[in-house]
Amino acid sequence: MLAIGADHRGYKLKEELKKFLDESEIEYIDCGTYSSETVHYPEMAKKVAEKVQENKAEGGILICGSGGGMTIVANKFKGIRCECCNSEDEAKEAKSHNGINIIALPADRMNISQAVDTIRAWLGTEILDGRYLERRKMVQDIEKENMK
Repeated sequence: MLAIGADHRGYKLKEELKKFLDESEIEYIDCGTYSSETVHYPEMAKKVAEKVQENKAEGGILICGSGGGMTIVANKFKGIRCECCNSEDEAKEAKSHNGINIIALPADRMNISQAVDTIRAWLGTEILDGRYLERRKMVQDIEKENMK
């Protein structure tokens, strides 16, 4: 189960991605927005991050104009690891090295084909162990120290 959310700039891409998820039989929770009317991206990012944080979703997809704002908000939640990914290669590396559990997409810089390929890459990539696991544990330790 995934949680998906977008602001007004990402709404159209979110709706197109939902078709891909339906066709792929990937279950999801739509956390909004539900139209192209202006909304505040932090509210949408919070909804998705909470679903992942509370284990109501295994991962999340966030979509805004640049992907940056959503990434900032999601990473304010303990246990969330989010990166903005513009390509398949970025999604693979973000998942395999950093173990991201939420991916952010820049709606202003990608079409539906690119978004689908990026999501497929993210979903299909395994998280690596070894030095990457050691680094993720270091990040968790920093998180414990600073997110009380």
